[in-house]
Amino acid sequence: MSLVLGYDESPAAVRALHVAIELAAALHEPLVLVYGAAAPGALGEEYRTHLEALHEAGRKVLDHAAGVAEGAGVPTTMEVLDEKPAQALLDAALRHGARFIVVGSWGEGPVRGALLGSTPHKLLHLSPVPVICVPMDEGGSEGE
Repeated sequence: MSLVLGYDESPAAVRALHVAIELAAALHEPLVLVYGAAAPGALGEEYRTHLEALHEAGRKVLDHAAGVAEGAGVPTTMEVLDEKPAQALLDAALRHGARFIVVGSWGEGPVRGALLGSTPHKLLHLSPVPVICVPMDEGGSEGE
């Protein structure tokens, strides 16, 4: 089994990283770090360039998170996937036999999340795997 974390370096994701590391260490499970890198559109050179840039950004973001996790003694796997974040997390969770999916939440209300299509909102409704939504701390900082 494993834990899957959606990570994008946002303040909510940074806090979720620390929670996921704590859970993974307590459960003696590896942590799968996932970055959904779906580029808008689907054709032409512009699409390919945009997709390559998203993949590079995703690798950098996940490298940082992996360093933090491995510094805490939690083994990691990194995946940059050509999917929107929610679908990337669902697919990774199924492939890795995830015990939980962990995501950060900006504290959007249910109506705003439904209208804007937030990743935590989608996961809570679609995931067959339990989802842990980590809220930002009250001050809105990274929670380190």
